[in-house]
Amino acid sequence: MSTIQTFGKKNPNLPFHPAVRAGDFVFLSGQVAKDENGNMVSGTIEEETRATILACQRILGLAGCSLDDVVKVTTFLEDARDFGRYNGVFKDYFPDGQLARTTVEARAVISTKIEIEMVAYKPLSA
Repeated sequence: MSTIQTFGKKNPNLPFHPAVRAGDFVFLSGQVAKDENGNMVSGTIEEETRATILACQRILGLAGCSLDDVVKVTTFLEDARDFGRYNGVFKDYFPDGQLARTTVEARAVISTKIEIEMVAYKPLSA
């Protein structure tokens, strides 16, 4: 396996990094609705979806990637009835839908309506 790189500020109390590059792939740990200062954003599913995607976008940037490099998204919704409203916001960020996606209903270990993890593909030689 190629060299592993980590990105993002690791919480000293948690045994993982926000993102890990393994070869040409960057794997984002589950992200929640946090602003650029790390403060939780609470609100509607639309507001939390936007904040969560922007949090993912910031971490992708640290790894030299953008949302255009994302090939897989897994989303955990606290309430499956929010899917339509979440999906409407998701389309704003991924309008062409050229990625694989899974969405499930699951309760997070912290108070949030949504958690998103992503996988990006960005060749090191590019």
